[in-house]
Amino acid sequence: MQQLLGIFPHLNASLNGLSAVFLLCGFYFIMKKQIRAHRFCMLSAVSVSALFLLSYLSFHSIRTYYFGLGPTKFTGEGIVRPIYYTILTSHTILAVVVTPFVIWTLVRALKGKFDLHKRLARLVYPVWLYVSVTGVIVYLMLYQFYPAR
Repeated sequence: MQQLLGIFPHLNASLNGLSAVFLLCGFYFIMKKQIRAHRFCMLSAVSVSALFLLSYLSFHSIRTYYFGLGPTKFTGEGIVRPIYYTILTSHTILAVVVTPFVIWTLVRALKGKFDLHKRLARLVYPVWLYVSVTGVIVYLMLYQFYPAR
């Protein structure tokens, strides 16, 4: 079972990375006025982000309540340590803050309120993209460059 637990960080990083790809493609398509492709990409980004959230919460719930493990420890030392924690903190805070705005922006588009959708998306999109990209960076730092304990 614990080996299965080890899959979650890789899955979560992949979902974050895929979300970023869909976000970038969605932006490209809306700039080219390809509305259907934009819609597909953005709905895919929301779906992948929702899967990420489910996977992330499952991982930490299983890790904590089934195995009794605490948080994953970052092993990097020196200047990389405050860099990691700065990225992690901004990622975490912005992920919590942006989530309801992503939903709100999506609902506005689905209801055909495109003027409000566009105004919101201009603010929400860069934050959501930042959260997706920094999620991958946190994974790389925590599990690849400085293997966690």
